Amino acid sequence: MNDIFLRACRREQVEYTPVWFMRQAGRYMEEYMKIRKRYSFLEMCKTPELAAQVTLQPVDRLGVDAAILFADILLPLEGMGIAFEFSEGEGPFIHHPVRCAKDVAQIRVLEGEEATPYVMEAIRLARRDLEGKVPLIGFSAAPFTLASYLIEGGGSRDYLNCKKMIWGAPEIWHELMRKVSQVILNYLRAQIAAGAQAVQLFDSWVGTLNSEDYRHYVLPYSQKVITGLKDLKVPVIHFANNGATLLELVKEAGGDVIGIDWRINIDQAWKRLGSEVGIQGNLDPAVLLAPRRIMEQKAKDILDRAANRPGHIFNLGHGIHKDSRTEDVLALVEAVHEYSRRNLKARANLHE
Repeated sequence: MNDIFLRACRREQVEYTPVWFMRQAGRYMEEYMKIRKRYSFLEMCKTPELAAQVTLQPVDRLGVDAAILFADILLPLEGMGIAFEFSEGEGPFIHHPVRCAKDVAQIRVLEGEEATPYVMEAIRLARRDLEGKVPLIGFSAAPFTLASYLIEGGGSRDYLNCKKMIWGAPEIWHELMRKVSQVILNYLRAQIAAGAQAVQLFDSWVGTLNSEDYRHYVLPYSQKVITGLKDLKVPVIHFANNGATLLELVKEAGGDVIGIDWRINIDQAWKRLGSEVGIQGNLDPAVLLAPRRIMEQKAKDILDRAANRPGHIFNLGHGIHKDSRTEDVLALVEAVHEYSRRNLKARANLHE
């Protein structure tokens, strides 16, 4: 098996920089759209055979160094007793947002296998089909991001309801986060038991907070999840979108690898984080829509800044945009592999 991704997560020296992409299984791929035309998004997520098939598509087509489970960060909600749906073109919609102590009290905390058995079966099927290929990454929303969806009822620009609860009813916020973080911990432990060889915690919306609020209202709960996975000895990637101002606190919350977006240069991020963690990132996803020479130039700049430090995993600073072309994504994978391999050889020759 190609285990270069797992070795990079452990900050071991590798023969080239591994690469995978957030949202690498998705609607920019023709193979995905053929299935999507026949099934709704939730049907795909809840049908293990389809979820496993879509998980493998980018591995077979792109030659990435890891697969990430095809799923959605809101799937644990049903097990919590929260009804939601996806509106075409509008994103997720939660029917009854969590806004008061009574709402929080009604949230169920189930074991991961019980709450989302179809996710665990998809992992088992994907692992079987990935045998001898590349590792499988499981994932979950981080506590703040899942809680913010619950409170806002969907995506938001300003997260005003979320902040109103944090500042106006902190006791309700903390009880909600206690439950949400336990749900996420159960969910990720079940994913690992089913066969996930690494997991990523997505804090997609945490960049809306300042550092003081993050420390007090978020950090303890992300830390609870990550600490609760340590005994399982799988790498944990902790990604905080728009989190350049929070890097040191994100590291304190935990993670073997810290995922960064494109809003900070990778060498600056590494300087702030130190050598005890790996770094994942961090090409702007929009660059995939630029001329190929620009895309390759910007990818090489990231690799030069990373300077072959142990622990670098190449990724975008967020998910692949739906308008990206598969051939450009493939070209990016090949460019990262080739250029990082060439860099390593050049550095080895320098030291001979």
